[in-house]
Amino acid sequence: MKQLNLQNVQNNFRKKFLKAGVKMIGPETIFFSKDTKIGKNVIIEPYVVIGPKVKIGNNVTIKSFSHLENCKIENKVDIGPYARIRPGVVLKSGSKIGNFVEIKKSTLGNNSKVNHLTYIGDSEIGKSVNIGAGTITCNYDGVKKSKTKIKDNVFIGSNSSLIAPLTIEEGSVVGAGSAITKNVKKKTLALTRSLQTEIKNYKRKPK
Repeated sequence: MKQLNLQNVQNNFRKKFLKAGVKMIGPETIFFSKDTKIGKNVIIEPYVVIGPKVKIGNNVTIKSFSHLENCKIENKVDIGPYARIRPGVVLKSGSKIGNFVEIKKSTLGNNSKVNHLTYIGDSEIGKSVNIGAGTITCNYDGVKKSKTKIKDNVFIGSNSSLIAPLTIEEGSVVGAGSAITKNVKKKTLALTRSLQTEIKNYKRKPK
């Protein structure tokens, strides 16, 4: 009986949002909370879960298999697929969270992109920032959480580790594969990379 009541509650939520103009592909696979707020021209693809305290603006697209809770999504934002938006997140207008991205207790500025395979935690990210694939903000040292600040127009190369506390100033570039431990100055290139070693005519040991 309890399960049936929960299904009825979700069906009522779906009907309410469909009536309000939310476009749902496979509404029976989408789950809402009682305090969910959704603006105009919003598209929600199948298998999306919206937890408590989520506010979604206008012209937002949420793609399949994404999970949102206790966050604010402004206008013209794209999320997913396979994105996890954890508590304390603000996604500013025009920003994008792509597939297999987790973001927690962070602000992503206007027109900034975190497209794939990335963890962003305890961070302030400015406008028009590009975060490359495989980037991790290392915010927890086992005892305390520390913040990462990335200013406007920064480019973070793929597979970078940003070790907090850390500030990357405006217009800077972090080279792919870097582990950044010190603040990066304005309009500079920062990279940490070992020299590549090659051994000619190398033969593997036989099994």
